Amino acid sequence: MEADALPIVTAALVAGLLAGYGIAMPVGAVATYLVALTARTTLKVGVFAALGVATADGAYALAAALGGSALTPLLQPITEPLRWCSAAVLVALAARGALNALTKPADIEETPPSPSRAYLTLLGITMLNPTTVIYFAALVLGGSVTTGLPEQTIFVTAAFAASASWQLLLAAGGALLGRTLTGRRGQLITTLASSTLITALALHLVLP
Repeated sequence: MEADALPIVTAALVAGLLAGYGIAMPVGAVATYLVALTARTTLKVGVFAALGVATADGAYALAAALGGSALTPLLQPITEPLRWCSAAVLVALAARGALNALTKPADIEETPPSPSRAYLTLLGITMLNPTTVIYFAALVLGGSVTTGLPEQTIFVTAAFAASASWQLLLAAGGALLGRTLTGRRGQLITTLASSTLITALALHLVLP
């Protein structure tokens, strides 16, 4: 690698890391659901769910890097409907979790979702949020990413890695929470509290 290319590569790497952490770290309904899901299932399920979120963030980072300026005006008219759809899915998942916790007999264990199902569920929920690609597109338009393919590749990879590391940290926290709050009562409290918070955060996506 030539010496004069190093600053460009470094800038793309830093921009990608900052972008990935910037979109991943704010605590929202998806993050809350990820923690709650891991707490009541297994770390393996949580890891796959976390990678689902990171995959969506990486896909949007790629879309923004390749054509952010063109995609933004196309997505803006459907941002609100997609936001409502995302909120509806999250509320449905929260309601289902609360209902299962309240109606499940104490001696019957809830069948946890498979890792692949957890991955696809979190991938789908995150992909329903078009503000993610608008966020990345704003960074592109603001000059945070250059147009060269190597720099774009570094930016997208760094954004995915940053998002994945944060989501995996949330999953680990959920696993620790699940081990701490064992037993029927602990699981019930955790599920109801997380369902309430998920619902509130999901409604916050669409209500002023």
